[in-house]
Amino acid sequence: MGNPFINAVYIGHPGWKAMGGRIGYSAATGVMVLLLTWLGIAALISSLIPLIAILPILLYIGMLIGSQAFQETPSRHAPAVVLAMIPQLAAWGKNLIDGALGAAGTNAATVGFDKLGMNGVLYKGLATLGGGATLAGIILGAVTVFIIERQLDRAAYFALAGAVFTFFGLIHAEDLGIAQSPAVAFSYICVAVMLYCFAKFAHVAPAAIESHGHGEMSEQPAE
Repeated sequence: MGNPFINAVYIGHPGWKAMGGRIGYSAATGVMVLLLTWLGIAALISSLIPLIAILPILLYIGMLIGSQAFQETPSRHAPAVVLAMIPQLAAWGKNLIDGALGAAGTNAATVGFDKLGMNGVLYKGLATLGGGATLAGIILGAVTVFIIERQLDRAAYFALAGAVFTFFGLIHAEDLGIAQSPAVAFSYICVAVMLYCFAKFAHVAPAAIESHGHGEMSEQPAE
């Protein structure tokens, strides 16, 4: 739908954008993937090409996309990029723990969350932070970007959206439902109220930006 926070980043994304690729390119990619899966071609290709041959390609793509996340955005937005990745790292850590415990014939609940915590494994924290990692990263990254840009009212709106998503289990939860993570949802609301009050009563002006090319932007003092 033209969402600027697209969550299906593909290799060469900045190049396609520079050549004019917009929603049509993403839509065509989605339709092609849909046809490949519906017709069973994706499964056929997966059976013909060994996984060991695909992993180096995925590693290269991951390195390229990771570097582009910093290179193609203003340097002052780097904290937002890092913060947006944290839910994914939490989800990855939880999956590693689940896999290791599963291979041992047990799980986190059986071992005991307290016992895991005493050994430095904050399982429930990883589960909460990593729930809905992609959407959570978008929310955290957007809030951070708008704080950096001193557009605190917009940051407040995204924080409020984070509260709604959290309340219904779309992020920071393992399952969909009502009040899945009420404490986290309340925290988002507190952040949203705080940012909105700052925007209305602190007289924070948006940062004046001057472009120097190559994705580098310098911040000038606000009026």
